[in-house]
This record gives sequence, structure tokens and C-alpha cells, in this order.
Amino acid sequence: MPTKATKEEDKDKKPAKKAVAKEKKEPAKKAVAKKKPETSDVEEKLKAEVVEIEAVEAAETAAMKAAKGGSFIPTIGRRKRAIARVRLIKNGKGAITINGKAYDKYFTTFELREIVTSPLKTSGQETSVDVSVRVEGGGIRGQAEAVRLGISRALIVLNQTFRKSLKKLGFLERDSRKRERKKFGLKGARRAPQWSKR
Repeated sequence: MPTKATKEEDKDKKPAKKAVAKEKKEPAKKAVAKKKPETSDVEEKLKAEVVEIEAVEAAETAAMKAAKGGSFIPTIGRRKRAIARVRLIKNGKGAITINGKAYDKYFTTFELREIVTSPLKTSGQETSVDVSVRVEGGGIRGQAEAVRLGISRALIVLNQTFRKSLKKLGFLERDSRKRERKKFGLKGARRAPQWSKR
């Protein structure tokens, strides 16, 4: 049987244990409190970066409009796996840039350059508009044809009278042909494995 003295000793020990437990919990709380400001700092930095990016984009578009003397017509052209985002800038001087390069530097062969400039030549807008293109995917020929479709679509928005001549040459037609996918059990899209009699 526990005596009164042992009970009193136990009571004295319990508050000591509670004090130790409190001391252990307090540093943990302080650590959590220290971590919270770090996450908020990261969030603030991200917000500041987003604001900076938006400001830069707004300044770029404003500068483009001021430099080119007007707005642009955005269109999209596609061919095979290539996607061309075209901006036809009104009141230009005939400059064509593709992915930040002059079009004759990007498309190195004469045939591909002719494909790109053919809608402008047909409509007679070679020297009166500028074209800025962002193209990705596919091969070089598919990209050239995607750019041609995008420019043709932008010219129609600029002036509806160009539609007849561009349509006659087939520049407004979206060529939907693309590489057929390989099938399982076959060597290619349709090529079957060689049959062996024995």
C-alpha cells in the first residue's frame, strides 16, 4: 500500500513531467511559426514575378502597336503536325519574321520561301503589311504550308475581296492528311510481318 509520503512525492513528480512536456512542445510550435513566414515569402515572390511578367507583356504589345502604327490580326494555320500562330500587322513594310528570324534565314530553299510569300503576292500586299509567325512541330515543309494557311486566313480578315483569288489557288484549304499511326501486331500502319510457310 502506498503511504501518504509516496503519494505526495508522486504529485510532486507529475507537475515536473508536465513542465518538461510543455518545454518539448513549445520549441515545436516555434519551429512551425518560423516555417509559415517562409511559405508566405515564396508566395509573395511568385506574385511579384507574375506582376513583372504581365507588365513586360503589356509593354511589349504597346511597343509593337506604337512601332507598327496599328493593331494586328491573329490567325492559326496547321499542316500535318505543324502549328503556325500568325500575326498580320497592318501598315507594315513587308517584313516577315518566323520564330524571331527573317523568313529567308528560317526557310533556306527557294521553294519554301515561295510557299510562304505566295498569299501576299497573290493579294498584292507584299510591301504593305508585316507578318510575325511563331511556328512549332512537324517538318520544315509542313511548317511552310501551315504559315501559308495562317497568312491567307489573316488576309481575308483584312479584306474580304482577297478570298476569291486565294480560294482559287487552294491557299484556304486545310490539308488534313497526316501520317497514319502504327497498329499493334503490324510493322507499320498497314505493313504486316513477313509470312513464313515453315
